[in-house]
Amino acid sequence: MDHSLAVRETAAGALRNLSACGGFDVCDDMVTNDIMTPLVALLKECSTGLDADQLSPKKCRGMNKNYIEDIANEAINLLWNICECNSTALYIFNKEGCLEAVLHYMKKFATNVDLAISVANCLQAVTEDNPDLLSSFNASAQQILETVMLCPESTMKHILLRTLIAGTIWNIKDTIPPGSLGSTVNAILKIFSESLAMDAGETIIHMNEAEKNRLKLAVEAETEENMSDTPENCVLSEDDNMEEIPKGKLRRENDISDLLPSDKWELKEVTALLTAQQTALEIIVNMCCSEDPSDDEWEEHSSSDESDLFMENSYNEGSGLLLSPLCLSDEVNSAFLNNLIPKKILEKTAFPNSVALDICMHNPSWKPLIKKLNAVQCRALTCLQSILLVSDVDCLGGASALQSLAQHLSQLIFSKTELLTDTEFLEAVTSALRALLQTMASKNISQCMTPEQLLTLCEAGIQSSNGSVRVNVVSILGISGSVLAKGQDTAETLKMIGKFLLEVAMKESSLVVAGEALDALFDVFADGKEAEKAALQIKLLPTLKEFQPVFRMRMRKEGRGQYSTDQLCVLDNVKMNLRRFIAYQETLGKTPT
Repeated sequence: MDHSLAVRETAAGALRNLSACGGFDVCDDMVTNDIMTPLVALLKECSTGLDADQLSPKKCRGMNKNYIEDIANEAINLLWNICECNSTALYIFNKEGCLEAVLHYMKKFATNVDLAISVANCLQAVTEDNPDLLSSFNASAQQILETVMLCPESTMKHILLRTLIAGTIWNIKDTIPPGSLGSTVNAILKIFSESLAMDAGETIIHMNEAEKNRLKLAVEAETEENMSDTPENCVLSEDDNMEEIPKGKLRRENDISDLLPSDKWELKEVTALLTAQQTALEIIVNMCCSEDPSDDEWEEHSSSDESDLFMENSYNEGSGLLLSPLCLSDEVNSAFLNNLIPKKILEKTAFPNSVALDICMHNPSWKPLIKKLNAVQCRALTCLQSILLVSDVDCLGGASALQSLAQHLSQLIFSKTELLTDTEFLEAVTSALRALLQTMASKNISQCMTPEQLLTLCEAGIQSSNGSVRVNVVSILGISGSVLAKGQDTAETLKMIGKFLLEVAMKESSLVVAGEALDALFDVFADGKEAEKAALQIKLLPTLKEFQPVFRMRMRKEGRGQYSTDQLCVLDNVKMNLRRFIAYQETLGKTPT
């Protein structure tokens, strides 16, 4: 709340950076130290003076500088970070009526898209799982969002802005009249389709070339421009003091824009596109799990924690995989299919353009885009997992479409061996593969991955520090093993699978992963002559009987405090099933005790 606008902007920016880099702990400390009182005051004060004539942009060093909007941009980002991390901050946001001030900034979207994007990020965060705020979204507020969502500008920043506003509108969908829900969702999905339709790799190539051309043209003009930028062109006169607005006078000071990074328009555009695509994919996953399924539905869809949307189109040279929504209204389903979103999601699961990656790798300022490109691919794989978990085989296009998809995922996994150490990618692709193999196994569809490929994947995955990856690969091996157990001459392969799963169950540090390995063993050796033969050769029954008390003891010692209630319930079921499986193996009379 300093009188100097430049100091205000810098202070708000510093706090923004602290909140972004410090995470939950720093945000909690900020709220404890009452950051919300001055922050809310600043936001409301800037909102009040936003349209004042005296706050018109000031020309300096060839740049327009609007202090109020720039201060608001930093403050909105700070508010976004804090509300996303701290429930008390969100409560204060609701109580102090901050929504009105924040929406007022959104009205500047036509002239200040960066400020609008910051506001949209904040709105998406504060509207998620915040029913107390819904009553504040009156017709006027919804009109502001609708106006922004329908803006025709085609820049990538505007695509990002529309994507974020679409996510906000989805969050407040309970305020939308039932008769308008279909058209609203159609508008949301149209925006996502627009975002996902763009080829990020080609865009990087094009924008990088545009940057080179711009810099080349700027070289000649730079010297002349620097000579004309004399100090008196930047100093503001005493008469430029601002008139009084609520909570005191604010005084302009010399521009500090030269302390900020130089403009990189092309890079910012590409960054906005990738952020828009990642955001769209994340919102689609949220749409998948927005309904609360019954217990029966959870059992039917196995261990999905993302459900209920779905989708049309194909993988396999432009034909094949046909996906259809299951849970939403016919009107919404039609909107989903008409916007061809499923096809675009599948396209995003492919590896990024190699030429674009090379450009980013050899340009330090563009190198951070590599992480964003990979993030888009991982989010697309997560969307694919959701589709597979909630769709039946007919909707998925039949056996041939699923086998084509299996080949696609196999190529993703094995085309680049170094990816087997990429935790984020490995979690996403193994989650999708697990869901796919589960669907194929339930319908007796032959699988395309060889036992050798499966074991290679599992040996790499089980070394991951990510527990979800280890659970996935163990489950994949269990699914594939249970299919092999129904075939002929598979005992040798089942022996390898059995030995692998036994080792995981006995040596894994995580009880959750160990429990998954035991579950997989139960599935693989549940039935079949080949399974019985393999079980005898690896001494499955005596090994499990010896391990049973060890597993019980680990549950007693490690269970409390380390695992959630849901995880403990699953582990209790594993313990019970272990007892039953041992009893079942004993009745077979094949293994001496």
